[in-house]
Order: sequence, then structure tokens, then C-alpha cells
Amino acid sequence: MDAIDRNIIRVLQQDGRLSNQDLADKVSLSPSPCLRRVRKLESEGILVGYTALVDQDKYGIPLTVFVHIRLERHSDECIQSFESGIEKLDEVMECYLMTGNSDYLLHVVSEDLKTYEMFVREKISTIPGIAAIDSSFVYGRVKRNMAFPAL
Repeated sequence: MDAIDRNIIRVLQQDGRLSNQDLADKVSLSPSPCLRRVRKLESEGILVGYTALVDQDKYGIPLTVFVHIRLERHSDECIQSFESGIEKLDEVMECYLMTGNSDYLLHVVSEDLKTYEMFVREKISTIPGIAAIDSSFVYGRVKRNMAFPAL
């Protein structure tokens, strides 16, 4: 991957709906080579998909919570059980395997505090092998960047 490919990726991260012509103009290529590069990035699994960004408040899920999870043990069975359980929960937007005091960090969205409480009681807490759940509530976003930094 060269600087042109990285530039294509950054421009698409900023606006994935650009036409090939507009993308080519922004990255200073003619349309055919630009399209070839995009197709190559897709076939190599570097560009893995396109999505729409949605206003969380207007969608009706204004509450964002970061949840630290610590497992009781680190056996393969416990890890598999937790990860397969998390995979089924639509409220979990992202799940990261962590170092430090927590084993996992979850990015969770919810309608309100009561709905989040039900989510913890009825969904998260029913996954076997969890030793601790620690929730941190977001009350404001300072920055959101959807494009990788230039290298």
C-alpha cells in the first residue's frame, strides 16, 4: 500500500458515497486507475465495507456507556462463553480485549438509564464467567474522527 492508496482510504473514510469521478479528482488520479486501486483495496480486504453514520440521539439511543468487564478465570471455556454471549447483544457496538485491570471494554448504547439497567441485569449478567462489571457513562463527546491519520 502506497501514499496514494492511503489517500484514497482517508477520502473514503470522510465520505464513502463519493462517485469514482469525485474520488479520482480528490486524490489526483484519472477515474480508471482510481477505480482499479479501490477494487484492489477491496479484494485485499483493506477496504472491508461501507456504512452510514447515524445521529445516535435522533435514532433514539442517546446513552453511551463504556463497560469494563473482568472475567472470573481465563480458561478457553470462559473466554469462548463470554465472547459468544457478547456477539449476540445488539446493544454492544464494539468489544475490545484489553490489558490491565479489565479483560474487556465494551462500547454500549441504550435508550436511557432504566433500559441500560435492564440490559445489565437481563443480558450481560446472564453470561457465565463474569467476575465484575464496571460502567462509565458518557455525558459528552469531545472528538470523533472516522479517518485514520496520515502516515
